Amino acid sequence: MPSQIDSQDFRGQPPDRDRVIAALEALYARYQGVGEGRLADYIPELAKADPRWFAISIVTVEGTVYEVGEIDRSFTIQSLSKVFTHALALADRGRDFVLRRVGVEPSGDSFDSIIRLDANNRPHNAMVNAGAIAVTGMIAGETRERRLERLLDMLGRTMGRRPTIDEAVYESERATGHRNRAMAHLMLNFGILDRDVEDILDLYFKQCSVLVTARDMATMAATLANAGINPTTGERTVERGYIRDVLTVMHTCGMYNYAGEWAYTVGLPAKSGVSGGIIAVVPGQFGICVYSPPVDERGNSVRGIRVFEDLSRSTGMHVFETWHQHGRVLNHIESARAPSRALPDTTQPVGDATVHKRESESIDGEGGEL
Repeated sequence: MPSQIDSQDFRGQPPDRDRVIAALEALYARYQGVGEGRLADYIPELAKADPRWFAISIVTVEGTVYEVGEIDRSFTIQSLSKVFTHALALADRGRDFVLRRVGVEPSGDSFDSIIRLDANNRPHNAMVNAGAIAVTGMIAGETRERRLERLLDMLGRTMGRRPTIDEAVYESERATGHRNRAMAHLMLNFGILDRDVEDILDLYFKQCSVLVTARDMATMAATLANAGINPTTGERTVERGYIRDVLTVMHTCGMYNYAGEWAYTVGLPAKSGVSGGIIAVVPGQFGICVYSPPVDERGNSVRGIRVFEDLSRSTGMHVFETWHQHGRVLNHIESARAPSRALPDTTQPVGDATVHKRESESIDGEGGEL
């Protein structure tokens, strides 16, 4: 068990590198064998993923990266993008404008529900599809190309590299996104959308088809943890005044109709996507991404849920535990509860960061039973 530390350690000694890596290896080994969940085949291109893919990446506010598994595996960002388009819309339109058109209440419905809007004929929040489409429609720019460029620029500065779009996924989403079209036309009827529906949906489908890695998403989460400054580049990419808004909606709505149980068991602002990614934010400390394509009936990664629940238990990173803890959350991480084989480090710089890489095929897959 980790020893108790002095409160000055929060500003002083960083987490022990080997201890964090060993804990991530243990988590990987523990949940690698989980066979539950299924691929999100309602978007045909997503059904081509390998259900064995699995990665965990942590980026601290100092820019240090710890990761294991399929760390270089690209996947489409899907609903993880909603957090950052929400931030961009807030910057473009302001809090009052966004709130008039999109609420901040949990819906209790699935992410693609078209059953109802709220009492003011708004989408319930920016994390469900209807709200995300409305938010995408608020992105400023005189032309379709300019709006796409602004979106890609914002995502790119937040992850620290220029992103690209998976054209096959984009075409797949555009060809099958009829529920999204239904929502968009309903919102057009109530004046929530004020541009051409197909124009807004085209940008939304491209937004969801941006290619990322677990490290990209952990960096983006760490940017939110770092008050809007990308910790690996030092560039401000999200206005500080809107960080509170974004994290609040993530905390209450980011996990759809699992949001209450997530808040109870994990207790962090988070967002999931049907391609298998989940990000979470420990404000002031780090961002984390878990990627594993098989999802449950709510559209949340099965392995991702297990990893985050385990981490919350072992580190006390729940938002209502960290307030009274001394020191950094990662100093409380445990590595002794599951077997794993020690692996050699390969270290490379990312800006001022130190990256600790583990290849997934080198990790003992035993011990995955719950």
